Order: sequence, then C-alpha cells, then structure tokens
Amino acid sequence: MNTVTPIAPDTNANVMKALLGRQKASFLREGPPGIDTRIDRIDRVIALLVDHKDAIAAALSEDFGSRSVEASLLLDVFTCVGSLKYAKAHLAEWLKPEQHEALFPDAVAEVVYQPKGVVGVLSPWNFPYQLALAPLAGILAAGNRAMIKPSEVTPASAELMAKLIAGAFDETEIAVVQGGPATGTAFTSLAFDHLIFTGGTAIAHHVMRAAAENLTPLTLELGGKSPVIVGRSADLADAARRVMTVKTLNAGQICLAPDHVYVPEESVEAFAGHAVAAVGAMYPALKENPDYTSIVNARHHARIQGLIDDARAKGARIVEINPAAENFSQQSAHRMPPTLILDPTEEMRVLQEEIFGPVLPVLPYRDIADVIDRINARPRPLALYYFSQDQQEEARVLDNTTSGGVTVNDCMSHVTAEGLPFGGVGHSGMGAYHGKFGFLAFSHPRAVYHQSRMVEAEYMMRPPYGEAMRGFLAAAICK
Repeated sequence: MNTVTPIAPDTNANVMKALLGRQKASFLREGPPGIDTRIDRIDRVIALLVDHKDAIAAALSEDFGSRSVEASLLLDVFTCVGSLKYAKAHLAEWLKPEQHEALFPDAVAEVVYQPKGVVGVLSPWNFPYQLALAPLAGILAAGNRAMIKPSEVTPASAELMAKLIAGAFDETEIAVVQGGPATGTAFTSLAFDHLIFTGGTAIAHHVMRAAAENLTPLTLELGGKSPVIVGRSADLADAARRVMTVKTLNAGQICLAPDHVYVPEESVEAFAGHAVAAVGAMYPALKENPDYTSIVNARHHARIQGLIDDARAKGARIVEINPAAENFSQQSAHRMPPTLILDPTEEMRVLQEEIFGPVLPVLPYRDIADVIDRINARPRPLALYYFSQDQQEEARVLDNTTSGGVTVNDCMSHVTAEGLPFGGVGHSGMGAYHGKFGFLAFSHPRAVYHQSRMVEAEYMMRPPYGEAMRGFLAAAICK
C-alpha cells in the first residue's frame, strides 16, 4: 500500500481574506499586465508542468492508490499544457479591441477586454491538475491573478501543487490554499472578481449562495448524467468499444463520462457482448493492472458499490466485466470491475444519481422519439453522445435536445478541441471556458465610445426640440 499524505490543515478564513487583499492591491497598483507579462506567466505554468511531470504523476498515483503514469501525463499534464499553449498562441489576436458600428461615421465604438482582477479556482479531485491549472490559460491570458483551492480528497497532489506554484510565482500572482470542507466554504465566501467551481451539482447550490453575498460572477462546471444514444444505423461494436474506452478511463471518474446508454431493444444483448469484449481487449486483467485506475478512496468505492447492489436488489441483471475472473475482495487499492446494469428501472438509484465510476446502465428503446423525451425529462446534461450514420436522425436528436456539448460517433472528443467552449447548461453548469471562451469568461468587455466631431452629435439630444428633431424622428421611427 502506498504512503498516504495527510490532509493539510484548514487555512484560516482571515488568512485567505488577507491574501486576497494583497492580490487585489497588487493588481490595482500594477494595472492591467502587458502581453509580455501574461505570456511569461503562462510560460511559467507550462514549465512547472513539464519540469515536474514525473512528480505530478507520482502524487496522483499516491492519491488514487493506483493511477498509471501514462494516464496522468495524458489527462492532467498534456491537457493543461495544450490549453496554455493555445492561449499563448492566440493571445495577441484576442487582445485586439473589437470595432462596432457607431451612430455617426467618424465616431469610434469598440470593446476593450479588461482583466477582472482576482479569480478564485475551486477544483475537484478527479483531475487535480487539469481542473485547477487548465483554467489558468484563460485567467492569465485575460490578465488576472488567481487563488486556487484544490480538493482535500487528493492531498498529495494538493501539497505538491502548493509547493510548485509557490516556487514559480509570487503569492500576489498565483497562490494555492489548502484544507478541507471548512476551507472550501470560507473560500467561496471571499469577494473574488470571478469564481470558477468544478464539482457536483449539490455543492454548486452552496457555492452560488455564498458567491451571491458578494455578487461574484460565477463559472460552474458541474456534471450530471450524460447520455449515450446508439442509433440503429450505428456500428454496434465500434460504439461499444468507444463507450467503454471512456467509461473505463480514470475508472469512469470523469464529469464527461458516459453515464448511461440507450440501445435499440433488439441490440441490447449484442451491445453488452461487444462491451465485454472491448474491456477484455483493453484490460486482460484488472486487479493489479497499472493501466486501470483505482477508485479514489474507500468511501467512493462503497458509494458506487451501493448503486450496483441497489440495482441488483430491484431486479436488474448485473454483468461484471472481469476478464481474468479475479477476486477483488483483497487488493492493494480500490479497483472496481467495469459493470453493466441491464434491465434498469427508473426507481433504481443508478438512474437517479451521477455514477462517477465504471458502471454503465443499458436502456433499451424502440423509437428515437422516446429517447428524446426521456433525455428532456431529466436535467440538462454536460454532454450528449450520439452514434449513428443517419444524418436525418442526428439532426433530429441534436435539434430537440440540449446539453453542454455533443460528440458524434465517439465520447468526450469535443473537449479535446481547444477552440470549442467547454461548459454545461442548467444543472450541468453555467458559463464556459477553454480557448477564447476562457479569455472572454475571465475578462470584462468594456465599452469605449469616442464621440463624433459632427455638430449633429452634440446638438441631437439638446433641447429645445424643433422641426429638425421632429423630422429626424419621423424618418427614423418607421417599419
């Protein structure tokens, strides 16, 4: 068993408030940073990730009990570096004022993007570095400072992050505060100029209430039950393989993981068979396989097992995908075999709660209209995944559903396109970031108007109003 890093003591609320005050004072004193300063800060985050990638992977493996080096480098380092490099490459373009139409021909109407000031980042445990540091691409590109509160569920990663950030940045640029739920609660109550929270919908209600006291603008990146639709024209084996690839990635502990899958009723058994084969091809054995991530801790393992047990007790067929027929009762971590839930019913918890693990309910359907209705009866998901070669049906599904994002004929791929917005809608989130959308989210679009020198511009609104004004209004207010 790996050495367990203890959770850091809670950071005192007054200490965090004072730190925020120093960051705000430094921001006001120095003013909006130039492009060279912004790029330097972005470069320092990139260097931090690249130079310490092995230590980051080791901390992540300690926190999860087992997580492959390759998975951590891909999901927590590569993704961050890509976001930061994209922002750096496009920053000069994003900073250009936007020109808009003005009332008079020699007037100038433009939008200038200002940094908001200090952005709070409250990040989760499932991708400790990606979801804490990737937002810095937009935050730093926009010219802001940042305070980060990483999750206490992954204490080794949080401790290392605090150390690395402190070594690369002055605390008035970027700072990391550590602690448990009490620190998180106090953090959300600080008067940030913007706050981004990534986590569960239930906690988001509390975050939003706390932010409301300071009228702090929010970006909420939540989760939800992202559905998969397998159309009748889809390649069933390909769809099953792609779904299980993402469902088993990080052991399903991904906000964008496929939560449940709708399959034509005549294809359920075939889909299940393809899913079992796909997992066996990726993971011939699971129990001590370094490529297969452990559930992060015993509490979450028990929670996910509870969903399976509840479904079994209520009549579902449970298909545990265990290629080597291993006994998981004794192991060095908290690995859990991928599990299909067949014949699920709505009263089962697995269809009511976000799963966040390697468990996949398979729901049969007869008509695509029924699937659309069932999706629309639930809170709007973070993602929707659709497999089909039927373009008319694809248009029908996309036109009649709402989700944060969509990937067609794969799962989660839309998030790899850095230029696309990443965000939810309704219960799955508020606002979006990535690429230019992150720059915009963390900027204030300031309207700047240079008035015309024409005489009409000055006298247009000044009384007394006479025939000229009445003639102008009569001509202007028309169909």
